[in-house]
Amino acid sequence: MTDSKIPAVQLGDGGPEVGVQGLGCMGMSFAYGPTDAGESRATLERALELGVTLYDTADAYGAGENEKFLSPFFQAHRDEVVIATKFALSIPPDDPTTRVIRNDRPYIRQSVEASLKRLDVDVIDLYYMHRRDVNVPIEETVGAMAELVREGKVKHLGLSEVTADELRGAQAVHPIAAVQSEWSLFSRDIEAYVVPAARDLGVALVPYSPLGRGFLTGSFVNADKDLTSGDFRRQQPRFTGDNATANAALLDPIRTIAESHGATLGQIALAWVQQRAAVHNLAIIPIPGTRKPGRVEENVGATRIVLTEEELSLLEPIAAKVAGDRYADMTFTSAGRE
Repeated sequence: MTDSKIPAVQLGDGGPEVGVQGLGCMGMSFAYGPTDAGESRATLERALELGVTLYDTADAYGAGENEKFLSPFFQAHRDEVVIATKFALSIPPDDPTTRVIRNDRPYIRQSVEASLKRLDVDVIDLYYMHRRDVNVPIEETVGAMAELVREGKVKHLGLSEVTADELRGAQAVHPIAAVQSEWSLFSRDIEAYVVPAARDLGVALVPYSPLGRGFLTGSFVNADKDLTSGDFRRQQPRFTGDNATANAALLDPIRTIAESHGATLGQIALAWVQQRAAVHNLAIIPIPGTRKPGRVEENVGATRIVLTEEELSLLEPIAAKVAGDRYADMTFTSAGRE
């Protein structure tokens, strides 16, 4: 692994320049079982050395603990990093299966002040609406977010898990730099409407879970058997029971291609996502999450892998064969509204 930095790309029309791969930081504090703070800090530093400059967090990750954890790293490298955080989604600590969504103006203002304090920064580079409250017009929500830009609390706006129409409605109120949605070899529904809309509007796509929450790396086969009791993935239908068994078989072509490149399964899955930028002609910055420096090196290595048309054709059928939904409750995603 060389220390050459990954290329950079602009995050939407008028947005900041970031490395073509970002880092999802949720797992350093939340959702994926026990963590090692020292190793996570080393991961952040190693990512920056390799040109990863977009760091993704949210107020919902560990009820604000993830933002607090990242703050010292951001303080040490403030001029080198692009901080992305989110509001709108809260998960009660005593019931991780419950999600409360709010998009109203008072809540947004309360949330941004709390995030600024936890992050200990004067301004957030990219502020996302984490999930959509359909009872609040998207124009009203984005209007409140735009006020934060005018007040200097936020530089750029983003949306997560929105439909194409919601994106267009938001863009009519204020420029949107990025849309974050799940996008991987296992999850491709956004390609029908959201991706074309983002391309037309000059909005970047930031795929979360580009490694299928680790399943595409082959690191686990069945969440119930292979993961710790507190791991969030044990709640996701794709990774348990008969679904997990069926989906594990879908990794075979990824494994074959990985062997031919001398690469890992995860690198092939990430290379596929990275190549969507050329396929769809828009900026794409996936944010694979990890807590290990070696994994960051591995993930960044995927930016140098170019899959052939023949290899892409082998991967094409996978998504249509996936068993199970992304979440046990899909109502808080854009899938049912498109």
